[in-house]
Amino acid sequence: MAERLVILSDLWGAKKGLWITSYLGYLQQYFDIVYYDTSQMADLETGLPTAENLREAFDKGGLKRAVQNLMAKETKPSHYLAFGAGGTVVWNAARKGLPVKSLYAVSPVHLHRETELPDCQVTLVYGEYMNNRPSRDWALRVGVPMEVVPRFGQTMYSDEKIIQKVCKDLLDEALRKQYQQL
Repeated sequence: MAERLVILSDLWGAKKGLWITSYLGYLQQYFDIVYYDTSQMADLETGLPTAENLREAFDKGGLKRAVQNLMAKETKPSHYLAFGAGGTVVWNAARKGLPVKSLYAVSPVHLHRETELPDCQVTLVYGEYMNNRPSRDWALRVGVPMEVVPRFGQTMYSDEKIIQKVCKDLLDEALRKQYQQL
């Protein structure tokens, strides 16, 4: 039976999320996938959906709503793949008891504010040029592995090279665990 993988989008969700279909194409044959649009989970109410308006609405209650909604919908222990704000949602929900087997987060936002690691395996991947990327000191203090990919920024997860890297990482880990059980 396939492992369950819950995917959370960035704040743009389906509005600018055509890249997500590449992840689904690679991963759907190996995982039982559930997908959530982080913007919908956060119930963001913005007039004009600009990056600034989305971030402001996320900071002013959207994160809290998204965490609550995710915890209400997900009760089975699952692996999580999350992008941008979606990674922050899963991190916070896991800290509140969401049953997370592992979290692979690409460009999660605001984690530099966090002081405690969720009780699960965590992989963080950031682009070198991402603003507000946590420092290496923060990663060491919190005790989380953090990979910084040269020459990429915040939306690195929409690049085909990164899509292939992330999917390969997830599939390698799934296969490693499968063979350990034999």
